[in-house]
Amino acid sequence: MIDPLLLIAFLPAALALNLTPGADMMLCIALGLRAGPRAAVAASAGVSTGAMVHVTLAGLGLGAAMAALPGLFTAIRWIGAAYLLYLAWSMLKAPAPELAAVPRRERPFRTGLVTNLSNPKVILFILAFLPQFTSPERGPLLPQFLILGAVIAAGGFVINAGAGALAGRLGTRLGTRLGAGLWLRRLSATIFAGLALRLILQRSAP
Repeated sequence: MIDPLLLIAFLPAALALNLTPGADMMLCIALGLRAGPRAAVAASAGVSTGAMVHVTLAGLGLGAAMAALPGLFTAIRWIGAAYLLYLAWSMLKAPAPELAAVPRRERPFRTGLVTNLSNPKVILFILAFLPQFTSPERGPLLPQFLILGAVIAAGGFVINAGAGALAGRLGTRLGTRLGAGLWLRRLSATIFAGLALRLILQRSAP
């Protein structure tokens, strides 16, 4: 279904994409610092699930509709920014003993999923990137999109989870030291606020 030569060319491109620090990696690092390695891994799984949703929508052609509707793009972007700001505020006001555990109202998988889905730039990037490695002559585009998207999602899960888990181990060690927990919460909240600002400053056009 996919030209093997194109797939060989796609793999290093996908690896380079996954290794580039971005919003997803910073999210996993922030949650790792906030709540430990397991939370980072769960968040990475949520991010990869969101990526597959974007890939499916792009393969179905809905991404083109989003690109043509700047109002929808803007609404999703602002919802995502508001969610990230809420998480940042929750981290700042949480008491220090909660640093090592995620409160029940905070679900790392859901956080990763919602944050990824609320970034419309992801689906627009997929629309620009994946078609370079697909061909209508080899069959329906949706299965091709799903295969290539699965490669990106799997690689992203491993790399983002690894980065978040390392941050989680560091956070666990520092969290036991006097005053370190407060600074870790502040650092995590700053990362979330920065991701929210990044969404707010994005242009409404691809």
